[in-house]
Amino acid sequence: MNVSVPLVAVLAAVVWVAWRYMGLRAWHVVVCLLCGFFLAATEAAPEIRRMVTVLLQSLTLH
Repeated sequence: MNVSVPLVAVLAAVVWVAWRYMGLRAWHVVVCLLCGFFLAATEAAPEIRRMVTVLLQSLTLH
C-alpha cells in the first residue's frame, strides 16, 4: 500500500485540530509519532497495513 499525499494531509489536519482545539500537547504528538515509527518496525506492521488498506478501500467504494 502506498500512502498518498491526501491521506497524510487528512491525518495531519486531524492532528492539528486535536492539538488546537482538544488540548493535545506537543509532547503527545511526539509520543504518537514515535509509537507509530516503532510500531512500523514490528511484526504487526503488515497486518496494520492490510487493515488500513481494507478500510480505505471500503470507504472509497461507498
